[in-house]
Amino acid sequence: MALGDHLREARARILRAGTILLIGLIVALYFRHELYDLVSGPYNQARERLPEGTTEATTSGAAGGLMLWLKLCGFTSLVATAPFWLYQIWAFILPGLHPNERKWSRVFVAIAGPLFLIGIVLGYVTLPKGLEVLIGFNPEGVVNLVDFNEYLQFFTRTLLVFGLAFEIPVFVVMLNLAGVVKGKTLAAHRPWIIVGIFVFAAVATPSADPFTMTFMAVPMVILYFISEIIARWNDRRRAERQLNAGLSPDEASPL
Repeated sequence: MALGDHLREARARILRAGTILLIGLIVALYFRHELYDLVSGPYNQARERLPEGTTEATTSGAAGGLMLWLKLCGFTSLVATAPFWLYQIWAFILPGLHPNERKWSRVFVAIAGPLFLIGIVLGYVTLPKGLEVLIGFNPEGVVNLVDFNEYLQFFTRTLLVFGLAFEIPVFVVMLNLAGVVKGKTLAAHRPWIIVGIFVFAAVATPSADPFTMTFMAVPMVILYFISEIIARWNDRRRAERQLNAGLSPDEASPL
């Protein structure tokens, strides 16, 4: 395909992605109150567990409310339409991939997508406890004013961290399939990797409480064990193929 054809295809796919994002934004604006209840849910749960008058949600500036709705609905549109615009990116890259690369890219998408969603759900479930701990550091008698625009950024960043954390085992398996990391290497460094997972969870979680950290770290450790098992199995399969690679059709295998 000529360069001009590539550029025309890229323009067409960008226009499609932009159109669906705009439609998603319009639909999200229609359901903005329901979306607000969903996003503010963790904060409201944390506020109910704290003494009355400890914290209040606010907006700042004359356009604070407008910016709140636009950010909320824009983020919702970006997430809700992700399958469509991600497909546009993948369909643009797909013709340049080899058949084997296409197969593994489909496997990666099929596994990475659900794991990312599981991470987001866990982040949403643990967020009220994290907010309760963070707001609880406020001195007695001082009201904690939470700017909802900043809270929305905190909300999205926290869920994104949880979602990406659950992608780490997938990347480990992909590196093993590419021959970069061996299963034996993962096993040899397992204790340090587990410690690193808990350190990552402690840094990435919004609060310093062990509950939220453990809620992220334990599933990551389990997924790491699964990825190590897959890597070891793939190494054995690869070794068997190399062992039999030089045999003629009439020569017996040592196995």
